[in-house]
Amino acid sequence: MILKNTDDRWGPISQLLHWLIVLLILGLGVVGLVMVELPKSPRYFWVYDLHKSFGLSVLALVALRLAWRFIAGAPRAVAGTPHWQERVASITHWLLYALTFAVPLSGWLYDSVSGLRPLRWFGLFKVPKLADPSQALKPLVRDWHEWLFWALIALVLVHAAAAFYHHLVQRDATLTRMLPRRRTTSPASEIR
Repeated sequence: MILKNTDDRWGPISQLLHWLIVLLILGLGVVGLVMVELPKSPRYFWVYDLHKSFGLSVLALVALRLAWRFIAGAPRAVAGTPHWQERVASITHWLLYALTFAVPLSGWLYDSVSGLRPLRWFGLFKVPKLADPSQALKPLVRDWHEWLFWALIALVLVHAAAAFYHHLVQRDATLTRMLPRRRTTSPASEIR
């Protein structure tokens, strides 16, 4: 099994990181929108701590994904793709990386300037603060975190729409090359 990306498709490590980050972002988004309405209770703090721990996990996974992309490369554009679409896709991918990095980083910074109790990543170890507490910066950084999240969601929707456009209208391999290959059955396995 080839782990690296090839000229025509993303490899299994890139696929795993892509879909894991997608799932985590979706979960974090839902939880982030719901948790602000929770009453201040032990559950509230538990949900916030989980949100922060998963957010830091996304930050680490994005760093890993970027490192892997530099090591494994990226597939070439599907044959016949206009140059302008290649450029837009490339810019979109790099903006997605930047925003996927910036959202959890801004959340970490918000936790830092909020002056809340120390964050422990899944209760295992203390996460250092990025800045000193600041009541002046707190609302600004909170707003950054929120606006970066909405920008990420908007770009993800554009990215997904483009993938489905390629799959359903263009009928090319743009989407399927980020999906695991289907196993083909050999004639010997069909005999029982």
